Amino acid sequence: MEFLVRFEVDAPASMTADERERLRGLERVRAMELREQGILRHLWRVPGRRAVIGLWEAPDATVLHDALASLPMFPWMDVTVEALATHPQEMK
Repeated sequence: MEFLVRFEVDAPASMTADERERLRGLERVRAMELREQGILRHLWRVPGRRAVIGLWEAPDATVLHDALASLPMFPWMDVTVEALATHPQEMK
């Protein structure tokens, strides 16, 4: 099942620059693991914002939630998920 996931990270102002960089590094590592597992398919930045749009694939919403929750920045993410269904024009 495919999901369109939008999220914006709002780290607390009290977080140090070093801690933010450390978490970004951990985030990259975890994202690569999710790509290797086939869960994270594509990511796009939203210009001018700290927002990301991604195409994710998981057997169900619970597996997707677990994958998102495994991201180191998850506690500071505002996440919106839309389940996607194949459009009839895309069917072959």
